[in-house]
Amino acid sequence: MAKNNGKTGKDKAKGAGGGTIATNRRARHDYYLEQKFEAGLALQGWELKSIRAGRANIGESYAHIRDGEMFLHNAQITPLISASTHVVADERRTRKLLLHRNEIDNLIGRIQREGYTVVPTSLYWKGNKVKIEICLAKGKQAHDKRDASKERDWQREKQRVMRRHNKDA
Repeated sequence: MAKNNGKTGKDKAKGAGGGTIATNRRARHDYYLEQKFEAGLALQGWELKSIRAGRANIGESYAHIRDGEMFLHNAQITPLISASTHVVADERRTRKLLLHRNEIDNLIGRIQREGYTVVPTSLYWKGNKVKIEICLAKGKQAHDKRDASKERDWQREKQRVMRRHNKDA
């Protein structure tokens, strides 16, 4: 007999850790990702509805510090057709990232002194809130990207050989 644990079907579908809404796969290809931060996102009501419908994209977005606050630029949240008629929906508006003051100060220092940049890597649910994972990153040169690609291919080939060897043994 299956245990219910007091969860409804909706709770089971979401899972304990929440679900990923959108990821930025190019970030791992273009940058060395070093330190991760979790930030809240200041959203409007129509944006939350659109995110629930799966209409978010952070592939071309970036984070920027202005006046001691962090903002997310160029993240696309496409409005639903049934969005409110009295709200003008801008799908690429600048959204404020919610971080602790000491985290922002740390990021400002590393960006200005050490030449880092801040890249959003994933957008996800945490409970009933939308969170964004941002990473402190350094850009890769073209030859670094080729080296990473060769290393990935080598690891894949090594796995194939090991699988064949284990199957034959």
